[in-house]
Amino acid sequence: MGSGRLRGFGYNRLTWESELSIEPPQTADLEDPLYYLKNMNTVVSWVVRHHGDLLTAAELRVLDQFLTLPTAPRALLVRMVMRTGELFRVDKLQYPELGVAQTDALAALIAGGWLDAAPALSIDQLFRLYTLGQLRPVFAPALQEAGASKTEPKGRMLALLQPRFPDPQPLADWLGPSAPPVVRLRHMALFDRVRLMFFGNLRQSWADFVLVELGHQRFEPVPLTPGSRAFRHRDEVDLYLAMHQCREWLDQGVPASEVWPQVPRSSDNAWLSSRRNRLLLELGRQAERQGERELALQAFGASGHREGRLKQLRLLERMKRHQQAWEIASQWHTQELSDAEAQGLARILKRVAARLGETPPPVTPEVTLETVTLTLPRPATGSVEYAVQAHLNRAEAPVFYVENTLINGLFGLLCWQTIFAPIPGAFFHPFHVGPADLTREDFVARRQALFDECFTRLADGSYRHQILQNYRAKQGIANPFVIWPVVTEEVLELALDCMPAVDLDRLFRRLLLNIREHRSGFPDLIRFRRGDDGGGRGYDMIEVKGPGDRLQDHQRRWLAFFAEEGIPASVCYVRWRDNGMTG
Repeated sequence: MGSGRLRGFGYNRLTWESELSIEPPQTADLEDPLYYLKNMNTVVSWVVRHHGDLLTAAELRVLDQFLTLPTAPRALLVRMVMRTGELFRVDKLQYPELGVAQTDALAALIAGGWLDAAPALSIDQLFRLYTLGQLRPVFAPALQEAGASKTEPKGRMLALLQPRFPDPQPLADWLGPSAPPVVRLRHMALFDRVRLMFFGNLRQSWADFVLVELGHQRFEPVPLTPGSRAFRHRDEVDLYLAMHQCREWLDQGVPASEVWPQVPRSSDNAWLSSRRNRLLLELGRQAERQGERELALQAFGASGHREGRLKQLRLLERMKRHQQAWEIASQWHTQELSDAEAQGLARILKRVAARLGETPPPVTPEVTLETVTLTLPRPATGSVEYAVQAHLNRAEAPVFYVENTLINGLFGLLCWQTIFAPIPGAFFHPFHVGPADLTREDFVARRQALFDECFTRLADGSYRHQILQNYRAKQGIANPFVIWPVVTEEVLELALDCMPAVDLDRLFRRLLLNIREHRSGFPDLIRFRRGDDGGGRGYDMIEVKGPGDRLQDHQRRWLAFFAEEGIPASVCYVRWRDNGMTG
């Protein structure tokens, strides 16, 4: 990109590259009635500065014109961009904070080419914009000709009239000159492109930034340089938009067989490939539901998504193609799998082996979980977990209710710098709680060397210093693994004193096998025993289950892991004494 493409914003290529990491964008105060406009200005300026080389000269001119619009028209334009669709009835645009007459702001936008003041409307659009009372008088003759009642409900009216009125028309031709006017927002595709480059997805709406007060939360500063950007070339933005269009078609019920030819090619951009994998997974699901089994198999097989592999095998089973399922499953069985994958695959292998007379791979025997039953008086207030905590708590062996927060917190503090490493596709703006690729399958692989350094700290004993240093230096900064109010310094010190590094190593490695699945399911309570090594471990974890409550699958898997690794953990079943039970 030539430096002239950004000159209108006061940036040439050199200053753009050097200032990306040092100019934090400002967020507006919600007390300001035009806070949403200031936040939108932040978004547009951020994208221009960080992705200006991915925008055409025409697009840059439009955004430059946006930032120089007078305040009231620009605020009205932002309100429209934030709403759904591109068509708006003028009488429905009521924003008193503009401080000027609505007609003046609209006139400025029309004169500037931001709005089309006389759009042609299809009958579907007309029915979305106007009420039944406004439509019935106009279409009464056509309904009568169709042999229908003029009091038909709106949906029925539309179905009857669509074949008679296939072409879009100006509003005056539909409803006459006195109808409340409609305007069409231009440049919506450009604003969607800006939204994509800011958020890194089109799932998030403008409200996720423009209408949120971000000043109360602190975010880890991540260097956002050209080298760490997710989008390296404009065609990668186009690729994302094409995939998004395919997903919208699927959501709208377009047959998977029609969407399949439109799926874009694979990319060497890792995070875009991950999104394509998820698109193919959804296409396969819909193809299967629509009876297109061969297409579903093709889509599942082409998807690198871990769910796609199990779905492909289950579909092959249903199609009685057991030999093919056996060959794929047997090969996959030798790879490193998450617990849920291993469980699902083992069940498939067992069924298919029985069909083919093969010997399934040996199944790891189910471990016996340690259990204890307590009979306690029913507390007047508080949960069953707090009742058990109070019952077990001792000065020499304090008990804390931590559930999923402690192990995750220790991991997040040890690996803080790795989690926030400026990997391409991980961070799009300065307001991320964590990396955008956190739950993607390649999250660890893309940071393997950095994670290896973290595990080296566990091996050489420097992990304690690293965890405490990050705890004190990063206090209050958002991290997807650290819940600050729960991970207190007292709990942290006790955990580091009582939990051996070898246990933390095993816990963290399992967590990284499947972050989405494994960062929940930890036991509710932890009990520390300073001075009592408990066979090498000065702690134990306790999962609490009240009357009628049962272990969930992800809890069972963690407890089985603890048992296999010799990590002290148990299930505490609670009965209430006032139910006539005695301990």
